Amino acid sequence: MKELVEVIAKALVDHPEAVSVLEKEEGNETVLELSVDPSDMGKVIGKQGRIAKAIRCVVKAAASREDKKAVLEIQ
Repeated sequence: MKELVEVIAKALVDHPEAVSVLEKEEGNETVLELSVDPSDMGKVIGKQGRIAKAIRCVVKAAASREDKKAVLEIQ
């Protein structure tokens, strides 16, 4: 799932070299922390959070295929 978030984020931003994803296991839940360049934050979040919501939806769908729970945090 880490690679999935990286590919999506790098396609959205102007500075793909600044994109990093940290994956943490907390119990039965996977926490993905997405970090981007501050100037690209708006592109990843989108108007009214629509893009962030869509990315979270894709991550949840990918996690459910593996019978896991996943949470995406954008920093």
